[in-house]
Amino acid sequence: QVQLVESGGGLVQPGGSLRLSCAASGRNFRIGAMGWYRQAPGKQRESVAMSGRGTNYADSVKGRFTISRDNAKNTVYLQMNSLKPEDTAVYYCNAESINLSTMVRSTYWGQGTQVTVSS
Repeated sequence: QVQLVESGGGLVQPGGSLRLSCAASGRNFRIGAMGWYRQAPGKQRESVAMSGRGTNYADSVKGRFTISRDNAKNTVYLQMNSLKPEDTAVYYCNAESINLSTMVRSTYWGQGTQVTVSS
């Protein structure tokens, strides 16, 4: 079992910045791809940024958001700059992992962190 703990959400004015963090913990696992999704009220959850063999971004955040990882700490970050009101959503961390004993692959989700962009 892998646990994902997110931090860094909050309230910010338009044009501001926030940095989200997500740390994976557990026993006997190896993390593969990690990334961030978001879900705004009344909308479906959407992929924001992923870090695996490469990095991928949603068109709506390209040039403003940057995903990075510290593999030694099993942590992924999302630096969000030039935030807009339409970025308001609950942001969820996502990670793919493999159990080193069973070699079973699983996908895990964090609990979500609220990001609100408003003046």
